[in-house]
Amino acid sequence: MSIIDIINKKRNRKQLTREEIEFAVNGYLDGSVKDYQMSSLLMAIVLNGMTARETIDLTDIMIKSGDVLDLSKIDGIIVDKHSTGGVGDKVTLVLGPLLASLGIKIAKMSGRGLGHTGGTIDKLEAIEGFNTKLSEKKFIKQVNDINIALVGQTADLVPADKKIYALRDVTGTVESLPLIASSIMSKKIASGADIIMIDVKVGNGALMKNIDSAKALAKLMVKIGKAYRKPTICLITNMEEPLGNAVGNSLEVKEAIDTLKGNGPSDLLEVVITLCSIIIGAVNKMPNNEAKNLLFKQLNNGEAYKKFEELVKAQGGKINNIKISDKVFSIKSDREGYINNIDALHIGEIAKKIGAGRNTLDDKIDYEVGLVLNKKVGDYVEKEEELVKVYLKDKDISISEILECFTIEEELKSNPKLILDIIK
Repeated sequence: MSIIDIINKKRNRKQLTREEIEFAVNGYLDGSVKDYQMSSLLMAIVLNGMTARETIDLTDIMIKSGDVLDLSKIDGIIVDKHSTGGVGDKVTLVLGPLLASLGIKIAKMSGRGLGHTGGTIDKLEAIEGFNTKLSEKKFIKQVNDINIALVGQTADLVPADKKIYALRDVTGTVESLPLIASSIMSKKIASGADIIMIDVKVGNGALMKNIDSAKALAKLMVKIGKAYRKPTICLITNMEEPLGNAVGNSLEVKEAIDTLKGNGPSDLLEVVITLCSIIIGAVNKMPNNEAKNLLFKQLNNGEAYKKFEELVKAQGGKINNIKISDKVFSIKSDREGYINNIDALHIGEIAKKIGAGRNTLDDKIDYEVGLVLNKKVGDYVEKEEELVKVYLKDKDISISEILECFTIEEELKSNPKLILDIIK
C-alpha cells in the first residue's frame, strides 16, 4: 500500500477502504505521509467527495488517533453543543448556564476563533482570570458540582483532526462536507457527551452558504452520531446578519450577561430558547411549550445568571472585570430607509481587522475591541441616526467600509426566517 496509490484511487472517484484511510491519516500524523501528499488527497476528496461509509471510517480513525474522554463518573445525561461558526455567535455563553440552572449537565470543550468567526474560548478569556484549562479530573468534578464546565480542547484529543485541519486551512480544502462532518463529529464524540446538539449556521457569514449544503451537512453528522449511538440533533439557523448586536469578545460576553438577565436581543434569545427546548425535550421528554416556559422563567428569576456567576467563579474568573475599549466612535447612517441586509461576513472581517479576530491560531487578539449594532435587518433608520458603535484601540477602520455593510432602501423586503430547519 502506498499514499500515491490512495491519492490516485480517490482522484479516480473510487471508494477508499478503511485500511487505506487509516494508512493516510496515521501516516500523516507520524510524518511518513508528507504535507504535499496529504494536500493532494484532501483536494481529491474535495473534488470527488466521500461516501457515508468512508466518512464514518475517517471519523473513527481520527477519534482513535488520540484520547477519548471517559465521562462515566458524571451523574446524569451529558450534553455537548457545537456551532459551525458565525458572526456574533455567543450562544454557548447563554445556553450553557441556562441549561445547567435546570440541572442538565453541560460538559463542553470549545475552540478559538479563526478568520471572521469568533471562538467561545476567546470570549471566556475576555473575563479576567477565567481558566479554560482544567485537568480531566477537575473538569468532571466541576460538572458534577455545578452542572457545567467550559474548557478548551486538549492537545491529546483528536490530534489527527488538529493537524489535518491546519493543513486544510492553508490549502483551499476546508469546504468539503465529509471533511467538515468528520472534523466536527470526531471532536464531539471523543469529548464523551451522551447527546450532541449542533447549530448549523447558513448564509453569508457562515461556512455553509446555502440551505441545501447546510441540510446535507446536518444529515451527514446525524448519520455519524447514529453510528456511535450518540443522539445528534442539528438546528439550521440563519447567518445572513450577525447574531445579536455585539461582535467582539468582551462586548459579546456583556451581551450574553444581559441575555442571561432576560434583557438580550430577540434573535439571540430565539436561537438560545429553541436550542435549549430541543435539548430539554431530548433529556427529559418535556413538551416544547412547557420547556420554553421553564427557560423564560429561569432567565427572568435570575437563576440562569446566577449559574453563570457560579461558572465564572469556579474557573477563576472575575465577572466584574470585563474590559472594553474607551475609544468609541458612533457611525451614523448616510441615508434614510429600511435596512434590508447587513453583510455578516464583512462585519466579521472588520472585527478581525480592528483586532477582535485572528488569521492564524498563533495571532494575538484584542478582547476590548469590536462593534455593537444599533439597527438590525427590518429596522427603519433616519439619516444621521446611529447605525453602529465601533470600539477601537490601536487600529483604525474607515467609516465608508462600515457603511458598505448596510443595505438601506426605500421599501422593506420580507425579513428572512431565523430558524430554518431541525434535523435529527
